[in-house]
Amino acid sequence: MTAVVPGVATTPSAGRPPSAKSPARGQAPGSGADAVPLLHRDATPYYLLLGATLLLLVLGLVMVFSASSVTAFSFLGSSFAIVGKQLMWVVMGLPLMWLASRLPVKAWRAFAYLGLITSLALLFLVVFAGTEVNGNKNWLDFGGPFRIQPSELAKLSLVLWGADLLARKHRLLNQWKHLLVPVVPVGGFVIGLVLLGGDLGTAIILAVILAALLYVAGAPLRLFFWASVPAFAVIALMLQTRAARLSRITDWLHPNASDPLGSGFQALHGKFALASGGWWGVGLGGSKEKWGSLPEAHTDFIFAIIGEELGLVGTLAVLGLIGIIGYAGLRVAVAATDPFVRLAAAGVTAWILVQALINLGAVLGLLPITGVPLPLVSYGGSALVPTMLGLGMLLSFARPRGGGLRRPRSRAASG
Repeated sequence: MTAVVPGVATTPSAGRPPSAKSPARGQAPGSGADAVPLLHRDATPYYLLLGATLLLLVLGLVMVFSASSVTAFSFLGSSFAIVGKQLMWVVMGLPLMWLASRLPVKAWRAFAYLGLITSLALLFLVVFAGTEVNGNKNWLDFGGPFRIQPSELAKLSLVLWGADLLARKHRLLNQWKHLLVPVVPVGGFVIGLVLLGGDLGTAIILAVILAALLYVAGAPLRLFFWASVPAFAVIALMLQTRAARLSRITDWLHPNASDPLGSGFQALHGKFALASGGWWGVGLGGSKEKWGSLPEAHTDFIFAIIGEELGLVGTLAVLGLIGIIGYAGLRVAVAATDPFVRLAAAGVTAWILVQALINLGAVLGLLPITGVPLPLVSYGGSALVPTMLGLGMLLSFARPRGGGLRRPRSRAASG
């Protein structure tokens, strides 16, 4: 037994080595910031989402300018004409994304039905008064630079409405009628309106969003098996009703037999761009394919220009940033205790990842060309702004408060 002498410091106890540091006053052992690995901290998804989103926006602006400068000068008289419009959409989208990142869960749930009704009204308007672009009647032209594609807004609306509905019914989702009705009929109706305009690529993404919501809600896998039968039937019907769409599938299945000056021209020159980039690329602005050889170089095939000018390193950077968004979004969905947050986070993450997969697969020749843009990178405000709003919603779910992440709560979670 050690004697305690007043005024003299005692020796360290036998159970703790002399070099061990005592926790700070009022702080439990192991609760310091350095006790939790950086990747496992609650605030990590927020900063990963924010950083990857901003980097992709900056990269997108740079590459839109590079890929569109020749076309813009030839047809619009200024190399900055197209990137100027894209910059306008980014400037509009950033405050909206910031505002979205500050909204509470109850605000997002309040927008669910309003967003769905607005999307349905615009989609109906497209059917009767839409503008046809590249064979698809899926645009509304308001004059000037304001031409929108309502099907892009429908993606976010379907996420919000489906997540809110399934969250309200989460205690009843073990019953088929509550799981499928009305989310499947309404979702199918939205997809049907998009298909009326001929936009098969966007319809597939909407179907994936609907499937992701049902999967997270607990739908059995056999449901997706049986749903795939009518889905493939609809795709086959869409292919048969338009020769250009069928030729894309044929060229994808038999690339060596495709017409290099006809239907196979775009896919072939996309591969030329990627192949000529090498490891480090030919340099920013040095693309040859953007001089008229590669159609839609600044929209659907911007990834090919990235590969040509920035090389394999640039393409891997894009893949890495998209993968970071996917990882962070899934982290938010898995960690959420609120059913609405879990469903909405999973829906937005599935939307962005699958859209990126379809775009990249088409450029690489792994999938047929469907005409969907690369999220946050391709030119187009109709796709950019809803995507930024969706990511803003993810940021609002992951936003750290008071030094840590407090999971958002709603009436569904507290009831």
